[in-house]
Amino acid sequence: MSGQPLRVERVGVEADATLRNLYEHYVHDMSEWFGLDVRADGSFGYDTAPLWRSEHAVFLARVGDRLAGFAVVGSAEKWLGDAGVRDVKDLFVLRRYRRRRVGDALAVHLWNAFPGPWLVRVLAANAPALSFWRAAVGRYTGGRHDERAARDGGRDWIRLRFDSSAVTR
Repeated sequence: MSGQPLRVERVGVEADATLRNLYEHYVHDMSEWFGLDVRADGSFGYDTAPLWRSEHAVFLARVGDRLAGFAVVGSAEKWLGDAGVRDVKDLFVLRRYRRRRVGDALAVHLWNAFPGPWLVRVLAANAPALSFWRAAVGRYTGGRHDERAARDGGRDWIRLRFDSSAVTR
């Protein structure tokens, strides 16, 4: 992380403008795999309002004083039928900070902040994300996690599951 500490802060609706700006970059990256197009004004226009009206936890990550990314944690009930399992809904690191373990550190922060069962869903076609998540979860759990393929919403996903309260830190 270039010698500067990673700071992760849970934020509320007061950070909505920052989160919406970061989602523009995230959705741009994901548009390749989801076939998304920009609106007539050139933006993707991701609607963050539902995040603030639900049980989602939103985090901003900074390297030193510089904004480096965000993460959103929610319930995996929609995917597993179990409200007790946490889901990494979205995790995004700006390109400048990738391959510097910022994403790993952000993920570990989430898993440690919410001890218990977790689901990490990755679109199977998104090879870079799949490689990242397999490595991050593998390092965190010491390889003690479950990986399964699933089909949801007409797409193929890889689901990584583990219990962060069982991980020795």
